[in-house]
Amino acid sequence: MPGMTARSRAERHRASTPLELFFDLCFVVAVAQAGGRLLHAVAEGHTVTGIVSYAAVFFAIWWAWVNFTWFASAYDTDDPLYRVVTFVQITGVLIFAAGVPRAFDAGDWTIGVVGYVVMRLALTSQWLRAAYCSRGAERRVALRYAVGITVVQLGWIGMLLLTDDTGWARAAVFVVLALAEMSVPAIAERDRATSWHPRHIGERYGLFTIIVLGETIAAATVAVQEAVDEHQALGELLPIAAGGLLIVFSAWWIYFAVPIHDYLRGSREAFVWGYGHYLIFGSAAAIGAGIEVAVEEAVGKAHVSDTVAAAAVTVPSALFLLTVWALHTRHFKRDLAEQLSLPVAALAILACTFAGGWAVLAAGLVAAATVAMGMMLSRRPAVTG
Repeated sequence: MPGMTARSRAERHRASTPLELFFDLCFVVAVAQAGGRLLHAVAEGHTVTGIVSYAAVFFAIWWAWVNFTWFASAYDTDDPLYRVVTFVQITGVLIFAAGVPRAFDAGDWTIGVVGYVVMRLALTSQWLRAAYCSRGAERRVALRYAVGITVVQLGWIGMLLLTDDTGWARAAVFVVLALAEMSVPAIAERDRATSWHPRHIGERYGLFTIIVLGETIAAATVAVQEAVDEHQALGELLPIAAGGLLIVFSAWWIYFAVPIHDYLRGSREAFVWGYGHYLIFGSAAAIGAGIEVAVEEAVGKAHVSDTVAAAAVTVPSALFLLTVWALHTRHFKRDLAEQLSLPVAALAILACTFAGGWAVLAAGLVAAATVAMGMMLSRRPAVTG
């Protein structure tokens, strides 16, 4: 068996590989499925159940990506065996994506769990290979990962055996298993961290943010195109399209305004930052679904009020700004004015919810103004004591 040794954190010019980029692109299918189901749920007036289902499905998508990304940052050998096992994980992603509609609409996770089994067995084999090629504390960490992933995966299979007419028992088990999943890295690395690369991890998360924002633009573009073709409602749709673009452009600008790898120096910071991206990725993807809801409401296809349609855009947009500030940008702010810019902008975007048909455009203008204000504040001379 070819060797799999840990890569060095001091490695220079570490960048994402073509295989990692391919892996990310395959997740677009699952993200698009989740966003599409959220759109239909909100447009039909099932907002609460839609959000709950979206949160559960997106957790599964996000966590599968997180597991691969952090392992690859520490152990990517890019040899034939590693590539083949990664292809197996990609296959599991596509199986999971095929099960998203059933999981979202009916709580039937059978296909989704089958896809997860494929992904997790492949990942477990990677950890076992790392354990085989290492010694001492590093070997113990790899074995803990392999055992932890296997045990929790058995829990997901067991969840399918529950007979629950109301769905509450299965929902409770889902939450427990999700918490168990997130505890595996903390337990496995309690006395030794894996050799993930700060610059590489920062780039990987940034690239997935780009993919999610790109999927948001694609979904919104298709929605506007279909609405124009069917209803010729260009006057109602232009403010939504313009506002949506401003929100997405501003989201990209704000996320990439700071060199986050300078902050990711220890496991404590990395765990909080990495886990918190569930909200960043999830809200970014939800913005696209929200824009689609606003489009459908504008042409009379959605069974919701204009306030609910606007909230489908403003709420995830505000959540994105708040979480990016909390996890990302606040560590690089110099004073109170810079610290308050994103929280205040999030509140202003939420206030735009009540602007009727102009809500999305208003939110987009607030987001763009926030970017401009941030540039002005950052260019001020530093105050020296």
